[in-house]
Amino acid sequence: MNRFAAAYRQAVERHRAALRHWEAARRMLGAAGPAPVGSPELVARLARLGGELAAAVPGTARVATHPVPVRLGEATTVDGVFPVLVPVGAGAHLAVDVDARDPRVGELLRAVVVRLLTAAPAGAVRVVGIDQAAFGAAFLPLRPLHDAGVLGAAATTEAETAALLDAAERHARTAQRADPEDRELLVVVTASTLPARELARLAALTHAGPAAAVCVLLAGYAPGGPSAGYAPGGPSAPSAGRRPAGFGAAPVPPGGHPPVGVGGPPPLGATTQLRVTERYTLVGDPPGRPFSVDGSGLAAPVVLDGDPSHAVVTALARRLAEAADDSSGVTFADLLPARRWAESAGAGLRTVLGRAGKKPLAVAFDDATPHWLVGGRTGAGKTVLLLDVLYGLAARYSPAELRLMLLDFKEGVSFTEFVPTPRDPSWLPHASAVGIESDREYGVAVLRELRAELTRRAELLKRHGVSRLADLPPNARPPRIVTVVDEFHVLFAGNDALARQAVDLIEELARKGRSYGLHLVLASQSTTGIEALYGRAEAIFGQFPLRIALPGGDAVLDPRNDAARGLTVGVAVVNTAAGAPGADTEVHFPDAHAAAADLAALRHELHAARPEGAAPPVVFRGHETPRLADDPAWAALTPGTDPPYALLGRVVDVAGSPAGFALDASPGRHLAVVGTAATGAEVLRSAVLALARQHTPGSARFLFAPLAPGTTDLADDLAMTLAAAGHPVRRLDADALRALLAELAGDAPGSGRTYLTVFGMDAAAGTLAAADPGTFRSGHDDLRAVLRHGPARGVHVLGWWRGLRRLADDLGGSGHRDDVTGLVALNVPAADLGLHLGVHDLAYHPRDGRALLVDRHEHRTALIVPFASESDDS
Repeated sequence: MNRFAAAYRQAVERHRAALRHWEAARRMLGAAGPAPVGSPELVARLARLGGELAAAVPGTARVATHPVPVRLGEATTVDGVFPVLVPVGAGAHLAVDVDARDPRVGELLRAVVVRLLTAAPAGAVRVVGIDQAAFGAAFLPLRPLHDAGVLGAAATTEAETAALLDAAERHARTAQRADPEDRELLVVVTASTLPARELARLAALTHAGPAAAVCVLLAGYAPGGPSAGYAPGGPSAPSAGRRPAGFGAAPVPPGGHPPVGVGGPPPLGATTQLRVTERYTLVGDPPGRPFSVDGSGLAAPVVLDGDPSHAVVTALARRLAEAADDSSGVTFADLLPARRWAESAGAGLRTVLGRAGKKPLAVAFDDATPHWLVGGRTGAGKTVLLLDVLYGLAARYSPAELRLMLLDFKEGVSFTEFVPTPRDPSWLPHASAVGIESDREYGVAVLRELRAELTRRAELLKRHGVSRLADLPPNARPPRIVTVVDEFHVLFAGNDALARQAVDLIEELARKGRSYGLHLVLASQSTTGIEALYGRAEAIFGQFPLRIALPGGDAVLDPRNDAARGLTVGVAVVNTAAGAPGADTEVHFPDAHAAAADLAALRHELHAARPEGAAPPVVFRGHETPRLADDPAWAALTPGTDPPYALLGRVVDVAGSPAGFALDASPGRHLAVVGTAATGAEVLRSAVLALARQHTPGSARFLFAPLAPGTTDLADDLAMTLAAAGHPVRRLDADALRALLAELAGDAPGSGRTYLTVFGMDAAAGTLAAADPGTFRSGHDDLRAVLRHGPARGVHVLGWWRGLRRLADDLGGSGHRDDVTGLVALNVPAADLGLHLGVHDLAYHPRDGRALLVDRHEHRTALIVPFASESDDS
């Protein structure tokens, strides 16, 4: 009797539950008019309603703000079947108690992904996956979506999973501050066999709410116990042939959080729970749209739909890829203003960097962000981003408002397009100086020029009684200068005198530049491990409040700030608080290289509008060697120059000044070229040709002694060239040189000028060491007399010594080094050269294609690029 009463009470309760289900369904379908409860018409309406929702126009769902009804399969009743849809996206999540090693679950996950992507506009959903259980195999059927850039590579290791969740949490944080129409991030997890910490992070994402724009599909999640694993008949699934009460999942309370047993997985928020049995699936109440009134879920078993076909996946991938190409993304044109040169730089400079969500992101050089620090690994897009910035500024501000100084220290051509080339003679009229594959010395020269400009502007501000460039009247305000240093760590390489000079200059410019309109952009692969910055990096980089982190460039941010981890190419994090957490904006910027035609058109437009008489930028190309015949300083030489000077090459400075050494009557005005490099002969050749060009025929004689091996042809060619121009020439061997020195050492004044050029003076050491039997004078005695007294008599020696010690010996020791005040050092060790010159810590690094010019009278030391041979095609 008691068993009968219990069965009766259970039947009554189930009947009442069914009535509640029917009433809820009637209310949901009330707009369609009355229908008999349980009638075929009700089932037909359910089927029709589900069909209409499932057949919604593709690409129209606002997935970031409204959940999308996604079909799971068909529910079966005694009167027919109808499609079952659950909300996914905008804070509505889905969990399955069996993991994706059950084929039906893998098919379900893939079907939900495809249907959500189909419903949403192209680019509105980005999918990432975690598949540690099957090493990414669950996502292989969706490979076309990966190729289309919609589906990221699956995380299959703990480290990859942690990085993916870092990126998801950043997305959730930034989405809450951005446009609500921004992209939804769909996180698909094929099994909940994750570390407890990572599973808790996933659960936290489900509680973040719709504003986070993150949706989680989690397989293998069994509320109230451990993960179900593969076996459908396991502890979390009902036994075969048995139906749980209400045909639903474990009861879900109204708040949407399933109960969790002791030691079980963390509770999920706003999640529809599915339970998979051997024959069917049980669907719990969706968040905010319950199927039931008591939390028991849909009172009908559901047969899940199968895998989406390969043709469907391929067609979807093609549509999404084409839509992306057509361009829903940011383009270079989005960065440009409607009118050229219409803005004033009085209060600062502004440009659009890209898009943060759907809104343009503007960045500035002003009092708040006077200097920028940019970081990113090779290939991360630093050059592309810098081009975007520079062209954006150049389009907004005229050359009267903006000047650019550009340095590139890597083996690339980042700024080549801003300068005239044989292929394209146009240039960017804002560019004043451009260094391509720059030397460190060139970088320091640019910084020195900026410091000199800072001093000039300080005087200007004093005269007007103001303290900032912005306070000057427009007619007296000089242009703001933006200096970009790409791969700036090269400038600070090592801890030598040059690096310390660079650090001192950067620190001064960073501290004072804000007030004077001088702005710095330092870009590099890394800002750590720079020896010259030890103890000073914080003071210097603290002046750079705006940080831009590209992929691999998180070192420019605070160590606690992980906003740049997991970035993809074309995306950057912009931080306006010196890298501190919480001030980050993720921005998508266009590929300037892909818009090469647009860039060229803009450059030509700006070049055509340049002010009358505007000069092209001074260009330093570190990989090129200048030639004497092509040099404008050579073309400007004319007879009668007083005093004449030897033209040797180009100085590594901002102006690209000619490197010359004047040969006047002052003591010691001789030139010594030192080093074993064959360039020594070319330096003498350039010097002699330049001197000859400054004398009328017959007013100077030229004497050549080709003593070093391999210099005979060069000396002969030089002698014939000068003879053809009408100059007296004579060739000498070692013995003739010895006799000539004795003649020149006499007291008789010379007639006109005499230039003695010796290719390999050290080769005559044996001959010069011998003493004359009659006078007891050696050739070295005569050489020293010529060096000491020759300039006053119009005699100058230009010699190539292949060793610094040999030069010192020929001079008679270090006490006589002022007898030759001009020195061109080639491949001479800096320590030896500094000892010879009496200079401590000489800032010089010998290398091919460079030389150090020293003028002891003028106390001048300059790195130069010597002229190359006219026959050298390298």
